[in-house]
Amino acid sequence: GLGAASAPANPPSCLSAPRNRPEGKVLETVGVFEAPKQHGKYETGQLFLHSVFGYRGIVLFPWQARLYDRDVASPVTEKSENVAGHGSKEVKGKTHTYYQVLIDARDCPHISQRSQTEAVTFLANHDDSRALYAIPGLDYVSHEDILPYSSTDQVPIQHELFERFLMYDQTKVPPFVARDTLCAWQEKNHPWLELSDVHRETTENIRVTVIPFYMGMREAQNSHVYWWRYCIRLENLDSEVVQLRERHWRIFSLSGTLETVRGRGVVGREPVLSKEQPAFQYSSHVSLQASSGHMWGTFRFERPDGSHFDVRIPPFSLESNKDEKTPPSGLHW
Repeated sequence: GLGAASAPANPPSCLSAPRNRPEGKVLETVGVFEAPKQHGKYETGQLFLHSVFGYRGIVLFPWQARLYDRDVASPVTEKSENVAGHGSKEVKGKTHTYYQVLIDARDCPHISQRSQTEAVTFLANHDDSRALYAIPGLDYVSHEDILPYSSTDQVPIQHELFERFLMYDQTKVPPFVARDTLCAWQEKNHPWLELSDVHRETTENIRVTVIPFYMGMREAQNSHVYWWRYCIRLENLDSEVVQLRERHWRIFSLSGTLETVRGRGVVGREPVLSKEQPAFQYSSHVSLQASSGHMWGTFRFERPDGSHFDVRIPPFSLESNKDEKTPPSGLHW
């Protein structure tokens, strides 16, 4: 892991990372921690350590998301029946800052057990209706997950897009500035990158966060198929070890269909959430034959004594971008 994976009590202090040497790890200085921002946003070019997954990264640009947190007591006590079929409090969205970031490729092997190295995927601009275009090592990070640091290294993050998107400018703070290619890429792929809604709910100290992304529409046999990606983070806020065993989804499409999906684990894994490794993150995809719908469900967890409990997945809507733009092409300028 990283030499300093937890935030120091009194920054600045040195941030270290192991050099890849099999015979005993050697920690080398990576940079110096800065005080996390209580107010305001981090700028493009800010280096950081992810407070949950421990990887090094750099901020590309911020997104303003609406966070629907079902754990926050709402002033409205009236329960209203929603499409998910269980009585739910009216949830108001609060504006919250998330960041599009690059993950250091050197840290990907170390986080792969806890997080699928997050990739942005969208439907490629091809005739092949199955073509998915993915950019690995591109994550969305919440403001409070960022532990900022500074470094004197001119290329502190190893990622194929680092030098394409950012350049070193010692007169600036932070000393990395966006190239025109980053601005053009953000502008062009905005509909597929944009993070607009984040949904969160906690059951028995297991917090589930869901971020849906619209990926585009495909025409197939005289019908339209709409695709979404959804990113899910599971976090154990308790000290008891639990293991994810099953998932149970309900998917409602505006065309009127209601689908039930059951299965073991998620993405072929049954992650264990412990005090040492409290979080797991993954992405999956869903398609509907309508331009919008809803998903909700439960994850079944097992305790060490063999007992099970169900954790709610907060209901979230699948919306297609109203202004249907041309699908993005890959990384070509």
